[in-house]
Amino acid sequence: MFLFLTPFLGMTLVHCSMLTLQNLSNLWNQPKLNSETLVICSTFLLTIIILYFMRKPRKVYLVDFACYKPEPSYKCSKEHCLKIAESMRVFTKESLEFAKKILERSGIGQDAYGSNGILQNPQDFSMAEARRESEMVIFGAIDELLAKTGVKLVDIGILVVNCSLFNPQPSLSAMIINRYKLRANILSFNLAGMGCSAGLISIQLAKDLLQVHGDSYALVVTTENVTSSWYAGNERSMLVTNSLFRVGGAAILLSNLTSDRRHSKYQLMYSIRTHNGADDKSYNSIMQQEDENNILGVSLSKELIRVAGDTLKANITALGPLVLPLSEQLIFLANLIMKRIFKMKIKSYIPDFKLAIEHFCIHPGGRAVLDEVEKSLGLSEWHMEPSRMTLFRFANTSSSSLWYELAYTEAKGRIKKGDKVLQLGFGAGFKCNSVVWHAIRSINPANEKNPWIDEINDFPVFVPKVTPVIY
Repeated sequence: MFLFLTPFLGMTLVHCSMLTLQNLSNLWNQPKLNSETLVICSTFLLTIIILYFMRKPRKVYLVDFACYKPEPSYKCSKEHCLKIAESMRVFTKESLEFAKKILERSGIGQDAYGSNGILQNPQDFSMAEARRESEMVIFGAIDELLAKTGVKLVDIGILVVNCSLFNPQPSLSAMIINRYKLRANILSFNLAGMGCSAGLISIQLAKDLLQVHGDSYALVVTTENVTSSWYAGNERSMLVTNSLFRVGGAAILLSNLTSDRRHSKYQLMYSIRTHNGADDKSYNSIMQQEDENNILGVSLSKELIRVAGDTLKANITALGPLVLPLSEQLIFLANLIMKRIFKMKIKSYIPDFKLAIEHFCIHPGGRAVLDEVEKSLGLSEWHMEPSRMTLFRFANTSSSSLWYELAYTEAKGRIKKGDKVLQLGFGAGFKCNSVVWHAIRSINPANEKNPWIDEINDFPVFVPKVTPVIY
């Protein structure tokens, strides 16, 4: 349409440049006697309207999402986790004692889920077992999502999958296409090595693709693989991941169809990405590498909490002007001017995001990470409850954790029409990514099916700073 109207636009501009005040007066008083000018002006106006709608971003809706909940037989208590580690006979007494201290201070409960490859005796860390774990989690989440939304497989035009450490050939996205026989011209993407914040990166990638491809659905799948990422060495910086990570995954359906607004839960408002990989300390804070005995694992540096705090500040500084009320922005700007320009030694002003955001879903990388974010954003226990309860019930399920937190908020009946939800994720690199959703309608827990519904009345629970582990 734009190319078709370009010649008419040129003609209109030429004619408009020749108009005089008398012509405009005649057009106003005697439009029937100036049909040529009227047609030209109408064409010009129509062109402007078409250009406006062509450049206007498409609205992206979150139709629904599903989080996978394994069978009860996959539950792995902290005591059982230590018994498994001890039975492998590869960990020293010092390593087992260190793992015990991590579990005691982790904020993780007794019902998080382990993988079949780790729970069986002897353990199986093969590629085949890792694939079986991914198939169980991914297919389980997608099956539930399809049942909830009723979307036809042929209508899914975009597929984005993220799994940081497990990157098989064919890819996980190809595995999904094969299982569900998705159409041949589907736009599929498989993101690897992007850490726990890759789930929000996947959302932004799907959003960008939906801006280009009209009348389409995007399926986003976010997960991690515990079987393939188990560390069987004695380097302390690498032992932490064994204690914190558990099985989990989520599937999300996005749409740019206007007709889907009334069927959807949320509208995507903003997505902000911050990448501090240019800084060496940030880049090396989370690193997959071999230890001194050539055993592969993921190393977490002592600088991780500080790096996460710095990256968080950079991200919320970019997010603030988009969501904060003007009063908060002015106070923040005044504080910044006094510090940067007048060199005044005053405390940095932290904007009150609670004035703009009702619900917060913070990546549960561990108790220390949640404590840092709570302090940085000045959040209350109520705001942190979905994150802390997700860490307690499901542990760190990597990039999918944010969706278990949103499911918790829905199961509690907290989502009301017009509410805004902030999802905040951290990942290797080091990255901090945030997404803001706008609730299109209130969520009635009675109509929901998610991993919390059957046990939501048992939460929240008190989680002590230290929970003794005896095995």
